[in-house]
Amino acid sequence: MKSIDDLGDLRGKRVLIRCDLNVPLDGDRITDDGRIRASLPTLNRLREAGAKIVIMAHLGRPKGEANPKYSLAPAAARLSELLGVEVRLAGDVVGDSAQETVAGLADGDVAMLENVRYEPGEESKDEAERGALADRYAAFGDVFVSDGFGVVHRKQASVYDVASRLPSAAGLLVQAEVEVLQQLTEAPKKPYVVVLGGAKVSDKLAVIANLIKTADTLVIGGGMVFTFLAAQGHGVGKSLLEEDQIETVKGYLDQAAAGGKQIVLPSDIVVAPEFKADAPPTVVPADQIPADQLGLDIGPDAQTVFGAVISKGRTVFWNGPMGVAEWENFAGGTRAVAQALTEVDGLSVVGGGDSAAAVRDLGFADDAFGHISTGGGASLEYLEGKTLPGLSVLED
Repeated sequence: MKSIDDLGDLRGKRVLIRCDLNVPLDGDRITDDGRIRASLPTLNRLREAGAKIVIMAHLGRPKGEANPKYSLAPAAARLSELLGVEVRLAGDVVGDSAQETVAGLADGDVAMLENVRYEPGEESKDEAERGALADRYAAFGDVFVSDGFGVVHRKQASVYDVASRLPSAAGLLVQAEVEVLQQLTEAPKKPYVVVLGGAKVSDKLAVIANLIKTADTLVIGGGMVFTFLAAQGHGVGKSLLEEDQIETVKGYLDQAAAGGKQIVLPSDIVVAPEFKADAPPTVVPADQIPADQLGLDIGPDAQTVFGAVISKGRTVFWNGPMGVAEWENFAGGTRAVAQALTEVDGLSVVGGGDSAAAVRDLGFADDAFGHISTGGGASLEYLEGKTLPGLSVLED
């Protein structure tokens, strides 16, 4: 991929940049600004180069319509604070306000277009419709920089189509993410441990299938673990279960055993009678979940075992909480996994999404880990071996 250096002297040039500022909000309050902070190195680099910066980003799923609920105003305000310079937010994406805002930029200034997903062409499956919107984006820039790693697996106008219309390069964040993922896929130091959690095993099927070939150990927690327990013949009570995936999971267990790979499942589970933050937790053996209970976290014995396996890894990738990490009664497993990752003598990678939010919510500093990815879905698709459109379009 080309880098910013390959774009030449940027002083006075308009740099159209795709960032990922899709941050979680509580009303207008940003609850985790990790993705905004991750965009700072590239933006500061461009400001120092004297570029006129035009940011494209999205927030939530407005489904092709302008909706104040999904305005980028909170992101623009927080970015202004972090950069120490006003980030001017246009009132639309490609309309009169956007045109006036971009036209008024001086060297080193920063502007932001409104949520690109306000435009129906942004996520359209129709290439002509996406292309028409990309043409309007391209009119705002002399060059394009792709720095929104969390969206590089999407074939969207602001990610893919605009890159073919302007001289384009990867930003510092995208470069850093790809370098880490290459370490995970090309020659990971052994033992290579992959920790997977989250709600559904169906979301992780392809990555499990690929990682069984390369990882030494797969550690399974979260809601997806109950399909694995069911595949072993155990009852799971009222726990989340994808019955249509049981046979597939049996195949993974057999494949791992045949290949000398280890799949580590929890020996105990924290259960409760209902899905509520204040539901009374009880610890039971993983093969003895009562019929009237549902599992909401891995138990203390499993936390100890998982931690020991993880801390011995030289390369560790983790995606997905071990339980309902936002509820204190059911956050112990996720906390234990996060702590173990901080003790890895090698490369530890938190694979974005809910995992990244969880470690920050639990009080861990970003620099306690080797790398915290800004893109959970993009990371997983890369590890599945898929071609990511937003990366392939940047290749030399």
